[in-house]
Amino acid sequence: MPVTVGEALRSAGLDAREARVLLAAAAQQPEARIAAHPEQRLEAAVQARFEGWAARRRQGEPVAYLTGWREFFGLALAVTPAVLIPRHESELLVERALAVLPAQAACRVLDLGSGSGALALAIKHLRPAAQLIGVDASRDALEVARGNAARLGLDVDWRAGRWFEAVPGERFDLIVSNPPYVAQGDPHLAQGDLRFEPREALVGGADGLDAIRRIAHGVHEHLAPGGWVFLEHGIDQAEAVRACLVAAGLAQVETWRDLAQHPRVTGGCVDQTGRAR
Repeated sequence: MPVTVGEALRSAGLDAREARVLLAAAAQQPEARIAAHPEQRLEAAVQARFEGWAARRRQGEPVAYLTGWREFFGLALAVTPAVLIPRHESELLVERALAVLPAQAACRVLDLGSGSGALALAIKHLRPAAQLIGVDASRDALEVARGNAARLGLDVDWRAGRWFEAVPGERFDLIVSNPPYVAQGDPHLAQGDLRFEPREALVGGADGLDAIRRIAHGVHEHLAPGGWVFLEHGIDQAEAVRACLVAAGLAQVETWRDLAQHPRVTGGCVDQTGRAR
């Protein structure tokens, strides 16, 4: 028997906000309409879809994988289990990029470990004159990124490869990356959404810093004079990441905090001659 929106939400056994998001996606209606019309009766197919999603969510499956999308920096991005779910704290990487990229000037930007393409697409959207190159070792992830770029009408050069292998001999005005930085054995890997996300995009070796070290080691060969690099990392890794960038000869090495006041992004630049310090 068809139930109302209100009845479906109350019986879902979920956080109220998550239940509304799932029901809005199942019904292909704005969330505001779902909230405003609890008396609306659901079609049988919508009810079945919502109840199936609610059951999977109660087992821990991420909302973004159920609905197939996640908002990031104002862009609606498709996501699948082949990619990490874009998170709001990663928007700090985009903010740092915008702070150093001229609004209209042509420049080259490299996104290492693109996943869904969130960083590259947000930067391209807000700096349309920039040339964006997105690199990922996962071809499945690159298919998701290409689909997002096509749907949003944003031109990004997507390349398959591990870190700098896909850009031999090329230099960039900016490099950004949200690399794997969770340590092996971290208990958070067995909790929440992380249980369902691709392990290779999460785990960065015994201490979580393997990918960060690799990027830092190669950054001078790929940054143009005056170029910047910004890396996302764990909240307890800022000091270690700063040490990696200082050891790589970068100047103005600094850490920035996210909206929760956690140290989240560390970056630095090469001098105008492009020489190591």
